[in-house]
Amino acid sequence: MALLPEVKKHYGRQRLFINGQWMESKSTLLHENTNPATDEVISEFPTATREEARAAVEAASKAFQTWKNLPLRDRALILFNLRAKFEEHYDELCRILTQDHGRTIDEAKGSVRRVIENIESACSALYGMPRRNEHIDQVASGIDQYLIWEPLGPFLIISPGNIPMHAWSSFVPYAMAAGCTVVFSPSRQDPVAAEAIIKVAQEAGFPDGVINLIHGGREINKEILAQPEIKGVGFIGSNRAGHELFEMCGRLGKTSSINGNGKNHVVIMPDADLDQAAQWLLRACFGMTGQRCLGADNVVIVGNVYDEMKERFKQAAAGMKLGYGLDEETDLGPLTTRAGKEKVEKWIEMALGEGARIVLDGRNPKVDGYPNGYFLAPTILENANVEMKSAKSEAFGPVASLIRADNLNEVIEWINTKTNLGHSACIMTQDGKNARQFVREVNTGNVAVNVAVAQPYAFFPLGSRRESFVGTAKSRMASIRMFMDEKLVISRWV
Repeated sequence: MALLPEVKKHYGRQRLFINGQWMESKSTLLHENTNPATDEVISEFPTATREEARAAVEAASKAFQTWKNLPLRDRALILFNLRAKFEEHYDELCRILTQDHGRTIDEAKGSVRRVIENIESACSALYGMPRRNEHIDQVASGIDQYLIWEPLGPFLIISPGNIPMHAWSSFVPYAMAAGCTVVFSPSRQDPVAAEAIIKVAQEAGFPDGVINLIHGGREINKEILAQPEIKGVGFIGSNRAGHELFEMCGRLGKTSSINGNGKNHVVIMPDADLDQAAQWLLRACFGMTGQRCLGADNVVIVGNVYDEMKERFKQAAAGMKLGYGLDEETDLGPLTTRAGKEKVEKWIEMALGEGARIVLDGRNPKVDGYPNGYFLAPTILENANVEMKSAKSEAFGPVASLIRADNLNEVIEWINTKTNLGHSACIMTQDGKNARQFVREVNTGNVAVNVAVAQPYAFFPLGSRRESFVGTAKSRMASIRMFMDEKLVISRWV
């Protein structure tokens, strides 16, 4: 095991990518971007001006006129090239993602692999489009009727700080397959990762203007979405920002796929393999330092195995090694930002103020070699109950709250009624009857049985529900429905 080398120590001032050209922003608003393990500045990035945002929209609009008419096989060839380029730059992208975001190198490898799978899925969607069309001869006397799907136009794609590459791939390759163009606005938390994937995409051979990169922010994103050429938005992030964009789309008559916060549960039944469950919980609660929309921070333990499950989980969590994600021995990296770490610490204080108790305290860890990193060790709380605010709001950090339950019916009712969020729920059990009931009755869009995280593969949509999702189409494969619209043709020639 080794400490892998950084691709660069410092990536300089980040640029915009508009109409096939990298360009320095004229903005005077510059921000520092840090490595979360070291707190060292690794790049500076601008907030683009309104004029630069407008230029990106104009480039995407102009490119759409040619991109939508590009023969299917030519579009497919570029997408195949895109997949090949991500494979070619796989190792480099993983190390950049770790350095910029903070996750471990193994987690980065999984994330970049999800990007590649999304590109593969988009390719299959592209070749599946002809089969979506329907044609009926002689639907009435002398009349034929057929349905075709057409791309809508340029879209705004906004990615979050926790999955900067994966979120990009949940929309952009599908937009490309559909014949749409994009203006990409990444999170301010990890702009180096965003620039890296655009550089790789550029190598695939997309025509100028098909993909554009703007370092924006909330106000610039609104400015872009308000442009008449932009037909909609693909977004993964907070409910606050997402619902704001959704309301804006409603006023402007635009389409959207908006994925927000979660509050997910892992349910441990009395018949579960407790040793295996403890290991699964490490990934569910602490994977990516808890910064994942499908991760869990409510662990519901049913029946008389509570004390045994608590001790096994505590022992497993206490053994996790903190460190720089480029160290291959690291189990848990830092949070992505100092503000994110402080927010999780406040969440823990809130839970303790409501009556929760510490089982394992991960605050203020000492991490050899990285005294300035944004680290929190695994934290486990108990004495939690579903009426607490902390049991209904997302921690978004390496925290697990243990909740006692008497039976599965009680747990399903809690999940369905005590929170308005609906990303995922998981159950650990060896009883098929319990598993089937859970799958059928729990009101979340992603459900897992004996799987730590209910993460769908790229060729399935992210099926979130309730206030975790608003919009006209889910992300990944289902986003094709957002990027295209039906046209019905009725003709008479006799």
